[in-house]
Amino acid sequence: MRSVPGKSFSLFYPARLALFCVIVGRRTKGPMRLGRLIFWPMFLVLGLVCIAASYHVRFSTEENLAANYSAAHDETVRLQRQIVRFNQQALPKGLAFAAFLEGMGIDAPTATRMIASAQPVFNLRHLRAGNQLLIGRSVLGDLREVRYTIDPGHVLSITPEGDDFHSEIQAIPSHSVTVGLSGRIDDSLFQAVTDAGENPELAMRLAAIFAFDLDFYTDPRPGDTFRVVVEKKSLTNGQTISYGRILAAEYNNGKTCYRAILFRDAFGNQAYFTPEGKSMKKAFLHSPLKFAAPVTSHFSYHRLHPILKEYRPHLGIDYGAAVGTPVQTIGDGKVTFAGPKGGDGNLVKVQHSNGYTTYYMHLSRILVRNGQRVAQGQNIGLVGMTGLATGPHLDFRIERGGQFLNFERLRLPSGDPVLKRNWAAFTLARDQALALMPASPYRPRLAQNQAPTVAASSAP
Repeated sequence: MRSVPGKSFSLFYPARLALFCVIVGRRTKGPMRLGRLIFWPMFLVLGLVCIAASYHVRFSTEENLAANYSAAHDETVRLQRQIVRFNQQALPKGLAFAAFLEGMGIDAPTATRMIASAQPVFNLRHLRAGNQLLIGRSVLGDLREVRYTIDPGHVLSITPEGDDFHSEIQAIPSHSVTVGLSGRIDDSLFQAVTDAGENPELAMRLAAIFAFDLDFYTDPRPGDTFRVVVEKKSLTNGQTISYGRILAAEYNNGKTCYRAILFRDAFGNQAYFTPEGKSMKKAFLHSPLKFAAPVTSHFSYHRLHPILKEYRPHLGIDYGAAVGTPVQTIGDGKVTFAGPKGGDGNLVKVQHSNGYTTYYMHLSRILVRNGQRVAQGQNIGLVGMTGLATGPHLDFRIERGGQFLNFERLRLPSGDPVLKRNWAAFTLARDQALALMPASPYRPRLAQNQAPTVAASSAP
């Protein structure tokens, strides 16, 4: 398209106008001559203004069109580069990751390179069926990203990088808050926690805190209430992904109100205590087996031995359980014997700091060694029938001061209370935690099938 330079336009037309005026002035006379001298210059000036305006509009329109075209082109390129459309699908069970990627439209060589890139960052053997996988492509169909949800707080991201791929584990943005929660039991603790909008994990945590005082499989009754102060980690959309520390907890069964306060001492040791500073943790668990098992033989000083066929003391408790059932130590301590011992079969003997010694007999397998420190609830062996045994069972015994005790009647000793030197720090933590407790959800139940009471009116 031809354009007229501004400088040539400004010099050429005024010169022609001056020459025209000179010629007209020479050929005209009188008033007519004067009128022509005025009319024609004005006419020419008006024409020049119109021509200039036309060129200006034309040039401006062309410049605007060019700018709009350039902007549209840049926006198209940006959309092609930045906008990613994700196709989401849950990982099926029993399908290899490479085969799944190929089923999502990724060719085999590309899938192989992606797996090689991801393996050093995340072990793909830990992929879980049901977890979500997102494949992102540009509007033109180019592969831009593959995202696998590892857990609610982390994703594995695989993105193209040149001719290869870059893999990394990314944290999903979240925030932590300390909140007070409450609920009422109508069915079970797990259902009550779910009804309160929380995850079952919180119910398990509460049950563990009060496990030494309550059995949450049998003890809860309709009308019981709970309150808890807990740290919650949530996503930006409000979804709870995990729970942090439970700072305070309460369970009220109508007869007794159980309360627990979390306290960390100056050495970093933390445990739960009552508001009065007594340990919530007992020195011993109620059973050497993690799951309920029938007692097949009780503590006795005069029992007919099933193999020797003679009456002799049985200074322990026999728990009937299948071979391979895990056996746990009932308290913290040190293994003083681990190995075979005559009629006792495979035996583990644990010395505890409070003067008690526990025995775990007839094991099919021993999982600890002499001199090893063990923690309360740690698996130390598996149920068996070694030694003098007619069937698979655990013979459990407890001794103190050289005397064996009846564990079924033994009042379990408590753990250590809050030390006097930590009392001020404990009371401060206790008061701060209890101040965050929500109002109690307790609402008295009306008696069922009871006719309403009507006040009698006296005759006038």
